[in-house]
Amino acid sequence: MKTILASETMDIPEGVMVTVAAKLVTVEGPRGKLTRNFKHLNLDFQLQEAGRKLKVDAWFGTRRTMAAIRTAISHVQNLIKGVTKGYRYKMRFVYAHFPINASITNSNTAIEIRNFLGEKKVGTHLCFCLFPHEICGGFIMCRV
Repeated sequence: MKTILASETMDIPEGVMVTVAAKLVTVEGPRGKLTRNFKHLNLDFQLQEAGRKLKVDAWFGTRRTMAAIRTAISHVQNLIKGVTKGYRYKMRFVYAHFPINASITNSNTAIEIRNFLGEKKVGTHLCFCLFPHEICGGFIMCRV
């Protein structure tokens, strides 16, 4: 059974600007600008109250389409969190038999991994993170 109209709104906090153009949502805040493409979803995005509220509609939606409304709202909330507070990523080195050692070299642009699978050579890998990062214990921490 299809529902004629299902909609949900969310508030946009102060200091954050959201723009919507053809299901392409752009969020700008103090930490930068993030963009998310929702063209694969059968939803309508509208800004209301002078850009302070975002409304997501699904016309004649099935159960799956109506579930996508809340998913889209959650993605936009995560974009807002990213441009206001930022994120911190952790990658942990684990091993079963051969202990791994890692260090950051080349002025924070490469990770040097020693004793990977018991190899004698030192593997140098370009860093996956362009943001400040450090090694603490068995973690590589990257702050975005």
